[in-house]
Amino acid sequence: MKLCIVTHKVAIGDGQGRVNYEVAWEAIRRGHHVTLLASSVDFALQQHNQVDWISIPVKKYPLQLVREIAFSTQSAWWLNKHQEEFDIIKLNGAITSARGDVNAVHFVHSSWLRSPFNLSTQNLSLRGTYQRFYTALNADWEKKAFDRAKVVVAVSEKVAQELIVIGVPRERIRVILNGIDLQEFAPGIVDPQKWGLPEEVPLALFAGDIRTPRKNLDTVLHSLMQVPELHLAVVGGTAGSPYPELARSLNLENRVHFLGFRQDVPDLMKAADFLVFPSRYEPFGLVVLEAMATGIPVITAATTGAAELVTPDCGFVLPDSDDAQALAEALNQLVKCDRQQRQQMGQVARTIAQHHSWANMASNYVNLFEELQPC
Repeated sequence: MKLCIVTHKVAIGDGQGRVNYEVAWEAIRRGHHVTLLASSVDFALQQHNQVDWISIPVKKYPLQLVREIAFSTQSAWWLNKHQEEFDIIKLNGAITSARGDVNAVHFVHSSWLRSPFNLSTQNLSLRGTYQRFYTALNADWEKKAFDRAKVVVAVSEKVAQELIVIGVPRERIRVILNGIDLQEFAPGIVDPQKWGLPEEVPLALFAGDIRTPRKNLDTVLHSLMQVPELHLAVVGGTAGSPYPELARSLNLENRVHFLGFRQDVPDLMKAADFLVFPSRYEPFGLVVLEAMATGIPVITAATTGAAELVTPDCGFVLPDSDDAQALAEALNQLVKCDRQQRQQMGQVARTIAQHHSWANMASNYVNLFEELQPC
């Protein structure tokens, strides 16, 4: 089979890029030839004799929107010349205006545009206007891309439902959940003092972009006021974030520890008692699966795609992400659990996560490609 993958990056340190990285290696392992139409590709893949890299350089363009238009235009020009050379073409959302056979959907912009939590719809600033324009354009481009695909892959059942809302027939949708590195995220014990965090106190972890209200750190902070013994470690860049000041205004500065952007999240998860991540809108939410693989309980919300993996034996799923009282009750329940009870919940979480390795995810994608491959 000759497979073409169209994506911005093919690399381990990038969410969507990691998915395509794993898919490419699985296709190679099965003896298929892979062409990568991308701006950046992992060096080992570049050097492999079963891989061709068609570079689409876009760094010189000043805005993300302009870079995406440039990538779409250049990749479509190349694909329209070479489309017949491939058995399967895999796209990612509205990445190109050319036709693809399989389109993997990691984010549905039309759903985010309609979300009551999308504050750009109420923000009259220049930045808010740009964000609305950017989201609306992507929503339109995505719909056209999904209509042209033979199969649309949703990264969660939540995304599948969002696709149905915009008119994608259910019979053309497959759900393939994102994967996890089960070696990198594995149970263990790490001393919280490594980050200057207190010992012998309940410690929750929050990880995400804290410059935006979408991840919902504000509700977590307000809930924390009702759980006086709990400390919270927050991973995420603080530049431009309103939440350090909110924590100070709530007199939480002694219990909320802002750690900035971190590369050592796997170790931080081993130091925490549980994860709290009630995102207001999250197509998947890989951090939930990462915490489960590490063997710690999780608190999330139904607005997060990965919540479908969370059972009452390993955590809590809040029906309303903004219900501070319900979140406080869930926090209190985990704080009041003894260490053995939390460990039992973590063991259940780890067992669930073991079904969602990167290898399993990649295998599901390549199985789909082989199923669609012309005879």
